[in-house]
Amino acid sequence: MELDELIRTRRTQKAYEPGPVDSATLDELFELARWAPNHHLTNPWRFRVLGRRALEALKAAAAPEAGAKLDRAPTLVAATAVQSGDEIADEEDFAAAACASFIVLLGAHARGLDGYWRTPEVLRTPEGRAACGIEDGERVLGLLHLGRGKGSKPAPERAPLADFRTYLD
Repeated sequence: MELDELIRTRRTQKAYEPGPVDSATLDELFELARWAPNHHLTNPWRFRVLGRRALEALKAAAAPEAGAKLDRAPTLVAATAVQSGDEIADEEDFAAAACASFIVLLGAHARGLDGYWRTPEVLRTPEGRAACGIEDGERVLGLLHLGRGKGSKPAPERAPLADFRTYLD
């Protein structure tokens, strides 16, 4: 699939077939992610694939309704950015880790998988961070939900180009 088509056809999927994404495929996705642009090659992204115990601990830390949403996808990946304490570098590193996370989603789509990116409240709690092994000095980007989706979704309406593009003299 061409890049333009990948970008335009990727969708947020919230219903999945059972069965986790295999570790070899996940490693292919993380390999792609490491090519995200990052200033001074800081490689600030961190991806943690949640196993059964980590998922149960995360669900226990979440409110009941929020915990149920963690069961939607068969594979969850906690995405974070390492922060140095330098305001400008931290902003650049967060943006780089966000690019790397989107690369994971695009790479998954290219392989016939589906996914979505959530930022659940539980990851902003000490218990949720601990369940995912997120250390002090890391900023949470969210959870990447991955797997084989059930069904397909139409493209949502997007704002016209003129709403967000300006050419300056």
